Amino acid sequence: MNNLDLLTIGDVTMDAFLLPSESEVLCNVNSQDCSICFSYGDKIPVKNLDFSVGGNAANNSVGVRRLGVNVGLVTTLGGDLIGNQIMEYLQKEGVDLTYAIQQPMAATNYSNIIMYGGERTIFTYHAPRSYEFPIHLPQVPWVYMTSLGETSTPFIHHVLDWLDINKEVNLAYNPGSVQLRGDPEILSKIIARSNLLYVNRKEAEMITDFHESEGKEKELLQKMSERGPKIVVITDSRDGSYIYDGQTFVKAGVLPVDAYERTGAGDAFGAGCLAAIIKGKSLHDSLLWGTLNSASVIGYVGSQKGLLHDSEIAVWMDRARSSGVKVEEF
Repeated sequence: MNNLDLLTIGDVTMDAFLLPSESEVLCNVNSQDCSICFSYGDKIPVKNLDFSVGGNAANNSVGVRRLGVNVGLVTTLGGDLIGNQIMEYLQKEGVDLTYAIQQPMAATNYSNIIMYGGERTIFTYHAPRSYEFPIHLPQVPWVYMTSLGETSTPFIHHVLDWLDINKEVNLAYNPGSVQLRGDPEILSKIIARSNLLYVNRKEAEMITDFHESEGKEKELLQKMSERGPKIVVITDSRDGSYIYDGQTFVKAGVLPVDAYERTGAGDAFGAGCLAAIIKGKSLHDSLLWGTLNSASVIGYVGSQKGLLHDSEIAVWMDRARSSGVKVEEF
């Protein structure tokens, strides 16, 4: 694929979704602290089984591609059967795999996800690997960098060195859990280099050490902005999302839809929002595109089945207007 708009950098995985037919739920009195219980040693019947390519990088690359962005994926995965299946699927979705590297002796990330009541419990396997940085990366307007595994520090340094050389490249960053609990100096450096930063409220509070931020969203956004990113996006689950570009604060509500399964909702939001920004849309429309993409994804099993195509955006925007979804400065 020529003339890439975006390179997405991060991990991919294969997800298996299990819907058990027999389970017991235990909750503390007057609490949301619940456990799903199975009898030890039993064979548990499963009434539904689905497989989906996942991982933040795969979700982002497929999400933006469906919205009309030419994207290449930079990732390292195994040369096993699962790795081959992932590559075949992403190729069919139109993702450029020139910079995706398969290591013949390595395994591929894999997760088992137990679904219950619209939520999920994830058993995740991160295959050990040494990340390989491609010898030559193309000149692109945007790079999206997201979650990477425990052994990714040398690879991240390569990415930062490449970004230092290619200062005209815009960086969108959505740190994964490994990066958030890793070297704070590296995290701070990537955040400071970012043109666009995605975090949820808890992550923003942790990064800024500004806790109990409910009702203080402007202050939280400003504290994140002070760390260097030109645009900050903070998502807050059912309470919507916020964006700040150093001058304007915008908030978006959520579309009133029932969730069937929430895997990939945040990734779908990020893909929709980023695609809109790459296409030159306003802050208002960028938040709305993210909101609509997320609302569509949670109606399906897996993180990609419900990702919107660009031809569907207009219909979903009409749906948002008729549902009274507010996107406004605050």
